Amino acid sequence: MAAEGDFLTRYRAVSNKLKKRFLRKPNVAEASEQFGQLAKELKQQDCLPYAAFCNLAMARCEQTLFNAPGEALALTDAARLFLQAEQEQRQLQAPGFDEHLQAALNCYSFAVKVYIEMNQPVMAASLCLELGNALKEMNKPGEAIIHFQRASELQTQMPIESLLSQWEVASCKILTRDYDGALAVLSEMQLACHERAPLLPGTNTPVGAFTDLMAKCEISRVLLLMLLEPPPQKLLPEHAQTLERYAWESFDSHSQVNFLPENVFLLLQSVVMACQEKDIESLKYLQTELWPLLSADHNHLLHLVLQERISPSGQGV
Repeated sequence: MAAEGDFLTRYRAVSNKLKKRFLRKPNVAEASEQFGQLAKELKQQDCLPYAAFCNLAMARCEQTLFNAPGEALALTDAARLFLQAEQEQRQLQAPGFDEHLQAALNCYSFAVKVYIEMNQPVMAASLCLELGNALKEMNKPGEAIIHFQRASELQTQMPIESLLSQWEVASCKILTRDYDGALAVLSEMQLACHERAPLLPGTNTPVGAFTDLMAKCEISRVLLLMLLEPPPQKLLPEHAQTLERYAWESFDSHSQVNFLPENVFLLLQSVVMACQEKDIESLKYLQTELWPLLSADHNHLLHLVLQERISPSGQGV
């Protein structure tokens, strides 16, 4: 493995080539290539932070050459190397000050900026999602929210992808126990899906990818309302309408929620009644019945609803 001194010697040797000399222009393209080669060698030797610094130097060279694609690529490589170094440090449970993570955040931010200036919002959004997912996996959902939100804003020309990024925002808000915030995001998502979803000819039955998102949002919203238990005077009209659909006295309620399988709808209806009746045993039974039918996110919410009934914490709106 190359020693730190060897890395610094080679790094300085390449950097010296960029210094202006009398009657001679520095060969920036050659320096960029050499920084890139040094980065590859250091990565192979698992010297990730040093490799990242070489990629940063390469990005500066590409910026000088007005090569925006090369600059964005080098910045992305640096970001991923810093992130990998942070992840490895965490796996080893080594003490640190998140310095590699901070460096990764800065590199991702600059790369996103370059892609936006190049009018490539899709590439910028993909980096925001990549960073958001990494932060979420590091148990930093609160910090991930802003990156998922940014991704959604950059995906305005791709409505499904934009809504999926919003779903991640809601998921992170649930993980940070901002249940009101999650409910607000999911309600906006469901409205957007309802407005965009195509209908089967001659019916009011929605079809397509928007329908799947409507179903995901509906289940989460019902469970969040059971978790929050807002008093009637604080219940927003759209949330009151949602709960009305699950009231037993409602006539043919499933026709209003025809984007949900009937068995899931009926079980959710039972969950709402069990919560209103504070019937914990029925809730436990319903959890068992719903478990294989729901996603991991939904099962997490249902678990929270049950835990709240068993040992109330005073959570409310």
